[in-house]
Amino acid sequence: MPQQELKTVCGFVAIVGRPNVGKSSLLNRILGEKLSITSRKPQTTRHRILGVKTIGIAQVIYVDTPGMHVGKMRALNRYMNKEARLALVDVDVVIFMVESLKWTEEDQRVLDILSQIKCPVILAINKSDAVLEKSRILPYLKMLSEKFNFSDIIPISAKRGTNLEVLEQKVVTYLPKNPHYFPENQITDRSIHFRIAEAIREKIIRSLGEELPYATTVEIEAYQQNIVPLISAIIWVEQEGQKPIVIGKNGERIKEIGCRARADIEKLLHKKIHLKLWVKVRGGWSDDKQALRSFGLYDPSD
Repeated sequence: MPQQELKTVCGFVAIVGRPNVGKSSLLNRILGEKLSITSRKPQTTRHRILGVKTIGIAQVIYVDTPGMHVGKMRALNRYMNKEARLALVDVDVVIFMVESLKWTEEDQRVLDILSQIKCPVILAINKSDAVLEKSRILPYLKMLSEKFNFSDIIPISAKRGTNLEVLEQKVVTYLPKNPHYFPENQITDRSIHFRIAEAIREKIIRSLGEELPYATTVEIEAYQQNIVPLISAIIWVEQEGQKPIVIGKNGERIKEIGCRARADIEKLLHKKIHLKLWVKVRGGWSDDKQALRSFGLYDPSD
């Protein structure tokens, strides 16, 4: 069908910003379903994750990205920065998220990258509802508007859902006429194995506090489709001394991680499951290209 005859719009929308600014929370709130894992710790998101929302003639394909960060980086950090950059290739709209009244070096780094693209960039100012002194917002908005020619500036709250309808409506106005790329009821291109592994990793990050935030990854070893599915997963750490931290005294911590992860996985699968977790050591995996590849992560220098 010639494009001018199409009545549907469809396009890719990258959600970008520094670490821990609320990108995954925004995607989850828009979709009305938990797709991207979240925590208060930066760099929780490691992958580009597509979240698809179809309403009427419009299909919006949101791309959640790892936070762009600066400083000395291991192979894993370089991979995450590359994932974030790749999300900007051939997108139709960018949502640049910042935090209200807070501008950092990492925010500026992201903005410097955005200056090289040509599509509309919407500035979404998160946590705007938390600012009690509203008189402080106008100078902040003026400062941001002078930094870049944003298509729109929209104060939001990803957590509470404030102004998200306005944001979504604005996004749709920039989408090109295209057929829908995904079935109406599909919300992501990620596999069930991926989503299960991420659910487990989220509980690890939340349970470990500051003790062991990022030296872990999760690999699904087996998924047996029984009447009650049996899922076996390996939690990989980098050092022998980290293994007992994950397991905890008398195995209490790994039991807690498993219990919380199982609850989320059962919601995802809509059925009861058995979940078995094992903790194993692979030295220095986060700076090892071969290890990253084996875990489904790829170093950008390859």
